[in-house]
Amino acid sequence: MKVTLAQTSPKLSRKNLGEIVEIIKSVKDSSDLIVFPELSLSGYLLQDKLYEDAWKMEELDGIRELSKDIDIVIGLALRDDTFFRNAGVYFSRGEFISQHNKVHLPNYGMFEEARYFEAGDVFESFLVDKKRVSMVVCEDLWHKNVHHDLIEQNPDFIIALVASPARGFGEHGLEIESQWYEIIKTVAQECSAELIFVNRVGFEDGLGFWGGSCIVNSSGKIVEKLEKFEKIIKTFEIEDKK
Repeated sequence: MKVTLAQTSPKLSRKNLGEIVEIIKSVKDSSDLIVFPELSLSGYLLQDKLYEDAWKMEELDGIRELSKDIDIVIGLALRDDTFFRNAGVYFSRGEFISQHNKVHLPNYGMFEEARYFEAGDVFESFLVDKKRVSMVVCEDLWHKNVHHDLIEQNPDFIIALVASPARGFGEHGLEIESQWYEIIKTVAQECSAELIFVNRVGFEDGLGFWGGSCIVNSSGKIVEKLEKFEKIIKTFEIEDKK
């Protein structure tokens, strides 16, 4: 299975859609799945701009159509009736397959997601080509109860869409990077699943995002990793050992 990690640098603009479409077209004949970061269609620090820039599902018909050639996972601010979701959506074979609404919305320090988004309340898995897939969005993975939910789902693949700002610069490197890698290696091993971690890069209003997107195998080992702080679109071949 060929998986493309799209470590992008989204802007606070709906124009992200055009760039994302071009990226998908560039790899659709050479990859089976492409994964974009959290809020990659929208930008992260939306605040009141959310009311103008959030997407409706029907506006994603172009992406859905492209999924006839390649499975697509993308993060976005999604308008859901009268409220908004921080969501990850999965398209395959020209169809919408699944939507995960971020359950754990951070509301401390630099984060104020709970002020603008409605939290999800469930973790679900779904089948694609006889493989069970679970999706999570960023902060979700920092909660142990989520790990237990994932273990019960027994997925073949876990897809983590992330927008993690760089913080904790120390003599041994970026502390948040070490913390994230420890979490995803543990989850992959606990679930005996391949884990696809895609984090964004770029800057928004003083926040810098560090990237470091990677693939973790079912033994908890990082087998492929992208450089930090660089926009990179790269395809890897992974093997599900279940």
